[in-house]
Amino acid sequence: MSHFELFNLPEALDIDQASLKSQFLKLQQQYHPDKAEDKDQALIKSSDINQAYKVLSHVDSRAAYLLSLKKQDHHLDQSINDFEFLQSALEIREQLDEATNNEQLNSLKTEVKQWIDGLVREFKIDYDDADWSEARDTVRKLRFFQKVMNDIEKAEDQLLDDEDFDLDDDF
Repeated sequence: MSHFELFNLPEALDIDQASLKSQFLKLQQQYHPDKAEDKDQALIKSSDINQAYKVLSHVDSRAAYLLSLKKQDHHLDQSINDFEFLQSALEIREQLDEATNNEQLNSLKTEVKQWIDGLVREFKIDYDDADWSEARDTVRKLRFFQKVMNDIEKAEDQLLDDEDFDLDDDF
């Protein structure tokens, strides 16, 4: 059974995240080890559900999973060979390293979302055309930008923590 079948979702890059979460919670409740007679089996099933949810929750891993279903997921860990992309990626990383306030982080987040949206469109075309080499390259780029988005969110959290910390606070 594929991850999509597990959650009663169509096998596609675009999925309803609310339905995914709803099905996830329902399955987790159904297979919770504390409620099962065979706790070992329930633990395995619960772990499988968690893993499937994690894969389908993020567009980059969902795209890679779609490729794996077509047996086209080999070499996804190779480097990106697109010089223009790498140059843009380096600039975005530098902007993130230099960001010192929420405004800069929000601007960067908007730019990264635009990149991700463009790559999603590109992946759909490559996938529909069975252009597996290009689809794999697009997944690599999606993975990069998902990591950048995660790092932006960490930077936002750190900025919040720094703003909340006041040396005058009583401990």
